[in-house]
Amino acid sequence: MTVHQADTETKDPPQRQQRSLRRRLKTLSTTDKVVLGLMVGIPTLIEACLIWLPSLASIGLSFGRWDGIGSPTNIKGAGVANYTYIFTNYPAFWPAVLHNLIWLIFLAVIATPLGVLLAVLLDRKIRFSRIYQSIFFLPVMLSLALIGIIWQLIYSGDNGLIDSLLGIAGKPQSIDFFGDKSINLWAALIAQTWRHAGYVMILYLAGLKGVDASLKEAAALDGATAWQTFTRIVFPVMKPINTVVIVITIIEALRAFDLVYIINAGTNGLELLSSLVVQNLQGEGQDLGVGSAIATVLLVVSLVPIVIYLSRTFRKDRVE
Repeated sequence: MTVHQADTETKDPPQRQQRSLRRRLKTLSTTDKVVLGLMVGIPTLIEACLIWLPSLASIGLSFGRWDGIGSPTNIKGAGVANYTYIFTNYPAFWPAVLHNLIWLIFLAVIATPLGVLLAVLLDRKIRFSRIYQSIFFLPVMLSLALIGIIWQLIYSGDNGLIDSLLGIAGKPQSIDFFGDKSINLWAALIAQTWRHAGYVMILYLAGLKGVDASLKEAAALDGATAWQTFTRIVFPVMKPINTVVIVITIIEALRAFDLVYIINAGTNGLELLSSLVVQNLQGEGQDLGVGSAIATVLLVVSLVPIVIYLSRTFRKDRVE
């Protein structure tokens, strides 16, 4: 192999991979191509029917008015009136935006660092670390609806765990964490943290296992403390994990719904954008146009971190 050929292959790995993939596809039999087409096509078709087509229909409906009664042909055009209404005249919209923002900040500042801390502690090969991992990861396997029910039993003012331990359950001075408008958002965030921290812990545990041990040893020889080693060497090395966690945290804050809906249907201080969507799509006075407009705003905001993550990932693949 000449130097020029070696240099070309070193600088152009993505193109070489594409050529290799095309060659492999050409060698596939007709049966293999049919099977491959079905394996790719069927999931794509299902996702298009269940996710993208309803999303596009919702976007279209956000520019119309319809109470959900009768045929969709009864939809009347409204232009951007629904968006003007939710941005200027809908009293619950901006409080819901603020609550979603608080949700995001709380997950980013409290829940995510807690997950990182758990991962670092469990990565030190302490005794019974597998048991601790299972305990902290257990909430991740539960649905947020079930988590809401569990924390209702903890927070209830009549016979909840906390008030019972304080000896005030069922008494006038009992604390109804989910019923009190001034504290129910923070109570719900603690319940969300219980789940989110375990998810972040598992992601960072996987990342820590992939860090080259020689880097830590070199830092120790240079006299770096454990904190300096983690912040200046280990954490930057886990940049892909950091990006994934950031995206997941943003999406979790935007799509929060199950928990608050179980608590009080997203009312009385727990208004979120997702709960406003449901409130406008069902019940008395439903307005599918307004609900669809809020859902579209939520979709656009949710796509921002996803697009940024995918663009960074694909750019990295091209460079490599």
